[in-house]
Amino acid sequence: MSHDPRRNHQPAPAKAGKRRVVMILGPGLITGASDDDPSGIATYSQAGAQLGFSVTWTLLFSYPLMAAIQEISARIGRTTGRGIAANIRNHYSGWILQPIVALLLVANTINIGADLGAMGDALGLLVGGPRLFYVMLFGVVCAALQIWVPYKRYASVLRWLTLSLFTYFGTVLVVRIPWGELARGFFVPTFTADAGFWTTVVAILGTTISPYLFFWQASQEVEETHRIRGRKPLVRAPEQGPGELGRIRLDTYIGMAFSNLVGLAIMVTTAATLHPAGVTNIETSTQAAQALRPVAGDFAFTIFTLGILGTGLLAVPVLAGSAAYALAEARGWPEGLAHKPKAAVAFYATIAVSTMVGALINFSPIDPIKALYWSAVINGVAAVPVMAIMMMMTANRRIMGEFVVSGIVKTIGWVATGVMGAAVVGMVMAMAAGAA
Repeated sequence: MSHDPRRNHQPAPAKAGKRRVVMILGPGLITGASDDDPSGIATYSQAGAQLGFSVTWTLLFSYPLMAAIQEISARIGRTTGRGIAANIRNHYSGWILQPIVALLLVANTINIGADLGAMGDALGLLVGGPRLFYVMLFGVVCAALQIWVPYKRYASVLRWLTLSLFTYFGTVLVVRIPWGELARGFFVPTFTADAGFWTTVVAILGTTISPYLFFWQASQEVEETHRIRGRKPLVRAPEQGPGELGRIRLDTYIGMAFSNLVGLAIMVTTAATLHPAGVTNIETSTQAAQALRPVAGDFAFTIFTLGILGTGLLAVPVLAGSAAYALAEARGWPEGLAHKPKAAVAFYATIAVSTMVGALINFSPIDPIKALYWSAVINGVAAVPVMAIMMMMTANRRIMGEFVVSGIVKTIGWVATGVMGAAVVGMVMAMAAGAA
């Protein structure tokens, strides 16, 4: 009998290695990359332009905080088989959940509007044409991808979009960096009594630690549990725990490291170019791109602007999706990108409405910069109770079974919650002082 070469076929080592990477890098990588949205780019650009390298240490400081809290988010989803909002609904009072979901919806919709506006501006800078048409086009594309593209394929699209963030490493390569000054700013924290300095620190913390990221990563772990054959919530299949918790940690820590390195690259680019040139007032990501052109040249301008488009295409669906997950879980509606539209009408309607309302903000007299400021305020206020509830949830054996969070992750999670609480208090005090 002749030998059939198709029998006992084993995947080539390269393909097997690629499959392992895809299995490991998923929700954490996408969540981390989506954190560097056009609004985040504006925050990092402003920080570097205004304060130079002296504030880069904040990204080193925030990394363990955001990594721990995102790992906790993922563990909630993977362990219980439910998202954060669903767990709060099942185990805590509705009066806690409903205001949080309402704040998240408002903040995410404003953020979507700001990101779509930045994408429209960016494409207009590159090719010319009507900015508002581009805003609506990007809004329709982002919503349509989530609604009509099957989840497995859509997850792959999001993974590929994370590559767009490498453009910001490219900008670092084409500008002159004073490495000694950067090293001092990154490894030796400096503080001033200036209100602008502390406002910037709070803005960076609010950009890196944001409620929509918690809801998204937890819900994506639930989606992946349903999608991958053999996976079950850990409370029902504790034997899967050691391997899955290790995967979550690696995925999350790589994703958050990628996020912070991109933020650092943006901050370094503007600190090395705009700050010495005296260009310190940057309100949007496209303003940063325009300011770079005369200082760093057309190439830096082009790749910086292309990055805005790529990150927007990644971040807008995450913002809309996290709002939809939170609302659907809070209301007990069918939810999840793995469902077909007819099977989860309210969930997909939330995605479509939040994206389109965000786009329409750009047609209104609302100042997008002021709206984004209030979005940051809302996110900061919402983050603290969500983080506190998450920490209590992950210590509860009735919810987490044998997979309660303990040790260093628990400690850093509570530190992150305390830091965000202090940041919100500082922000409120600064607002009060400014009003006076």
